[in-house]
Amino acid sequence: MQYTPTRAMLQVAPVRLHALAVFTFLVLALVGQTPECSAGWLTNPPQVLSLSQPGRGRRRTCACEHHTGSIDWWQVGQRGQLTCLRSLLLWLLTWRDGHPGAGWPAAVPWLLWGWQEAGRFWPWLLRQPEWRRIGWLLWQGQRFLLLWLVADAARTALLACLPPRAALPQNQVSLPLVGIGALAEEEPTASVSVSADENAYLVKLQGSFTLRVGKDDPFRRRFLILFLGLLDVPGQTRQSRRTRDGRTPFVRQEQMATWFGVPAPDISRWYHYWLKADWRRLLSVRAKEILTLELQQRVIQTFARFPWLSDEAVWQHLQGQGVDVSQSQVHQAAQESGWSFLRERLQPCFHLGADGCHFKEEYVLNQLLTQVQTLLGKLEAGATLTPEEHLDLADLKTFCAAVGLAPQPPLQALPWLLRVEQVLFGQWEAVTAAQVRCPACGSPHVVRKSREPRRKWYYDEQKQLQSVEVYRYYCRNQACAQGSFTNLPPGLVLYSRHRLETHLLATQMYEWGYSTYRRTGTALGVSSMTAYRWVSALGHDLLPVAALFGVVKSSGVIGVDEKYVLVPTNAKPAGDMKRWMYVYVAVDMYTYDLLHIAIYPYNTKASALAFLLAVRAKGYHPRGVVTDLRVDYESALAEVFPQAVHHLCLFHAAQDVQDHLQQVYGAGYAQSHPEAETLKAMIYAALNAETKRTAQARYEKVMALRKQYVAETPGAVVVFDFLETHWPKLVNGIESDRIPRTNNTTELVIRRFDQHYQNFCGFDTQVTAQQYLGVFEKVYRFTPFSQDAQPRIRGKCPLQLTGYDVSRLPMTTICAGLSIVWPIPQEHVPNS
Repeated sequence: MQYTPTRAMLQVAPVRLHALAVFTFLVLALVGQTPECSAGWLTNPPQVLSLSQPGRGRRRTCACEHHTGSIDWWQVGQRGQLTCLRSLLLWLLTWRDGHPGAGWPAAVPWLLWGWQEAGRFWPWLLRQPEWRRIGWLLWQGQRFLLLWLVADAARTALLACLPPRAALPQNQVSLPLVGIGALAEEEPTASVSVSADENAYLVKLQGSFTLRVGKDDPFRRRFLILFLGLLDVPGQTRQSRRTRDGRTPFVRQEQMATWFGVPAPDISRWYHYWLKADWRRLLSVRAKEILTLELQQRVIQTFARFPWLSDEAVWQHLQGQGVDVSQSQVHQAAQESGWSFLRERLQPCFHLGADGCHFKEEYVLNQLLTQVQTLLGKLEAGATLTPEEHLDLADLKTFCAAVGLAPQPPLQALPWLLRVEQVLFGQWEAVTAAQVRCPACGSPHVVRKSREPRRKWYYDEQKQLQSVEVYRYYCRNQACAQGSFTNLPPGLVLYSRHRLETHLLATQMYEWGYSTYRRTGTALGVSSMTAYRWVSALGHDLLPVAALFGVVKSSGVIGVDEKYVLVPTNAKPAGDMKRWMYVYVAVDMYTYDLLHIAIYPYNTKASALAFLLAVRAKGYHPRGVVTDLRVDYESALAEVFPQAVHHLCLFHAAQDVQDHLQQVYGAGYAQSHPEAETLKAMIYAALNAETKRTAQARYEKVMALRKQYVAETPGAVVVFDFLETHWPKLVNGIESDRIPRTNNTTELVIRRFDQHYQNFCGFDTQVTAQQYLGVFEKVYRFTPFSQDAQPRIRGKCPLQLTGYDVSRLPMTTICAGLSIVWPIPQEHVPNS
């Protein structure tokens, strides 16, 4: 044969592949993913080539030719009538409870009819195996759908006819599938209704419910038991005893005790708590023994008599008294009475003992420092306090007031001092007599208070008593708290007959001239006490750098040190150091500027932390801090300035090494123990190395001798432990362009303070000492260094070295030893 099935399949296969590709591209186009090459396939379909030789056999008709005959529409309508009946039957079988169901089953017969009619219109489709297979699947699907709906309708009718117990379960339906009976789950039908009156809620449950509760917590089991015990069946009665509220619950307590393994008395007690609304006991894990009210009061009474005893000690005490109580009951009584919570809160701030309850001052101090640090963090971040932080702050203030720890009020500025400070720290400016300004805020919005003038008495240049008429004014600036003031002529101050020039000369003679109050008073014609009051009044506050210059400057590396001073009158308890207090200083290591100075009663970690917090509050955030080898600075710096590098002074380290060697080997160790002198020289060589690499090598060489020295002299271990502990903070200053090797700059400021401190006679109380610290801080920061100082700092004051422009401040003139009676030319202003 010239024509075989294989050859026919080969001819038709490309056409089918092309049709499959077209269908695939159409689907992709519908979902929005059209391939770029799809246009070529659609416009240039593959050509079907005949494999037979030309001229042989007879001409065959193409299998894919279109039907060209006429359509018998009457037969098409006749066949559609049966399809319409099938569709109507399937739609009626979907009805339930008088409502139609889904409409898609009625469309299945029409889909099959359309498929068959397309085959009759194009006969060549009927010869395709795919077309015949799809038609068969549509026909079988229609039959299966019809059987499914008929079986469901029969089940519904059967459930309506049979008694309730004979019917199938409500959540199952019988489906005859291919002659086999099966059960399929359907959605359960259940309902919950809730109603309420003035006294209670009424919940009705209908249908089947499942409640799953975990066993990981005893409270879950307790709530489940309460829920089951509240279930009632309407109209059900029994002869057993009723509950406390007169109910006959569906689930009995004996049955729940068997199910959950809980004693029946415990269940009864839980329901008692439920009825009494005793939620504290209901929501607590109770001991197995019943804690009666009388026993609980006996335990609480023992706690009140012996508040320092623990739960175990109280239990032993009660056992000794013959009270039948367990240790768990004692702990339970402490928990329920709140004594355990109260004791936990009292122990941090009070010493509880047989001798009474004593307050712990370090607790309040730590709380205050923590609160200050929190406030600084909020201030630097520009955030506000939370309600909880406001509450903590209020509690801390109340606690401090109750124990008498009220904050010390700031030093009061004397009325005449306001004018003195305006002259000292204000800019040179021309005085306009016709314009009146408020001395507090400088506002020109003022009005005269009275028409009658007052007389102001003062001493002129010849020490003659003179008078002048002055007027009182009101300040109309809403932001000013001055109220009213007296407008004085230039050169006069309030509440003093001495002119402004005399006040300034007292400060200049005493501080810049290193004089005494007696000599200063004699030169000015006033008493020594008056000179003391004039000078000390300038120390009511430290120099407000940010307010004067609008910015806070520093080199980024500061030195911190302290010095003890004699303060005879103070509130410290009796002891060896009762008369002594400690002055802390923070100095810029490169500009010699005194950033902060303060006095504290004790030289402790809390004092160091408070001082560093004050430095931070001024706006300083150093990158490096140099201190001596005091251990309190390490933790305080890590807490306040965690970003700063902490360096220990190499000079102080060398001194401590010598002290340790002297303690171990004796005072004359250089002659009696030459090996100790050799060890000291090796350690000094490591500390004085020029590079870190050399210092590290010398350090390792010293530590290699540890076993040898310790074997000969066991006490020498302290020398090696000291060096090993502090070496990381010692070596970071070697070969560093930012961190200096020693704390010499801070020591220089302390020596300058000693020079003034020896002439000052007012360190009687902590208040007067604080006043003088303020005076010294102002004078030191404005006083220029002498001409024999280092060229870098020669003739300049610390504020100028820091970068502030102080050339137009009269305070610079006073501290330079010049007169300020009138402004001097710019070229004569020192360090301009």
